[in-house]
Amino acid sequence: MNYKIAVIPGDGIGPEIMNEALKVLDKVGEKYGHSFECTKVLAGGAAIDATGKSLPQETLDVCKASDAVMLGAVGGPKWDNLPGGERPERALLGLRKELGLYANLRPAIVFDELADASPLKPSIIDGGLDILIVRELTGGIYFGERKTEPGTEEEGMVAWDVEKYSEMEVKRIAKIAFDMAAKRGGKVCSVDKANVLDSSRLWRKTVAEMHAADYPEIELANMYVDNAAMQLVRGPKQFDVIVTSNIFGDILSDEASQITGSIGMLPSASLGEGNFGMYEPIHGSAPDIAGQNIANPIATILSVGMMLRYTLGLGEEADAIEKAVNDFLKAGHRTADLVAPGEEFKSTSETGDLIAALI
Repeated sequence: MNYKIAVIPGDGIGPEIMNEALKVLDKVGEKYGHSFECTKVLAGGAAIDATGKSLPQETLDVCKASDAVMLGAVGGPKWDNLPGGERPERALLGLRKELGLYANLRPAIVFDELADASPLKPSIIDGGLDILIVRELTGGIYFGERKTEPGTEEEGMVAWDVEKYSEMEVKRIAKIAFDMAAKRGGKVCSVDKANVLDSSRLWRKTVAEMHAADYPEIELANMYVDNAAMQLVRGPKQFDVIVTSNIFGDILSDEASQITGSIGMLPSASLGEGNFGMYEPIHGSAPDIAGQNIANPIATILSVGMMLRYTLGLGEEADAIEKAVNDFLKAGHRTADLVAPGEEFKSTSETGDLIAALI
């Protein structure tokens, strides 16, 4: 079968890690008899340099005509002095909004072979760790009204941003969290700040009503975001699926990535209605190491696996990628971010070659 994939290599290490992910995708196609038609388009800093816009219309058109989108990483100090609305990162918000991607899935997994890399004590993560954070992606304070204006003479300038959620937005993200939990450990923890925020009180009420009506078999817990941040480092194994708002999910998912030992190992999926999705590593563009062939491409490779599983419905092929990554680690191979200074490691391209060969 033929699948159309829009590929956005992005900035910094983005093109390097994307090349390795496409090697693995090609190997999957070769082994399982699929054809992946990949069309490269621009977004972020590379698009600004080429077109003056971080998200050209051509990129959106190609993405909308594809079955899925693969994204490397965008941004870098080269574009830091641009106004906020013109920065490379605005392309991410634009893609999520224009493509209707309202749910971000971020798994935080401690691989057995990399347990020593976690900053947590072995007793805390003994037996492995597998958390899925489901983050609302197109609502809340990142998309609310905002303004900077002169205040009183005493205040000087004043800025404000609005945190706003509707029942519809909460229901659709909660549904994804409950559905994911039903396929995993059967537990959802809804994270909010309902002791302070009206938007969080609506969030908690809506999630509770959906749970009672449609998912009584799922264990539901509620937790304030400050406590959730503490519990992630104190007792992360209590969590299965965490569902939360845009800003809380942004912070907690980055925290969760750090307790796994390496941000370079973690993929993500951004989903909308139906099966359409955009897949990317959770790390940034790392311009300081771009072009050196030392970036870890595994998060991007695992993002390909998520794409095969969630959008294309190719579970066996997704399993093959995850097994290949595990076999790579079990063989003792490590990328530069996973070794001590002076130790040997596999380059970006060697890592892609080895994992592809293990498919």
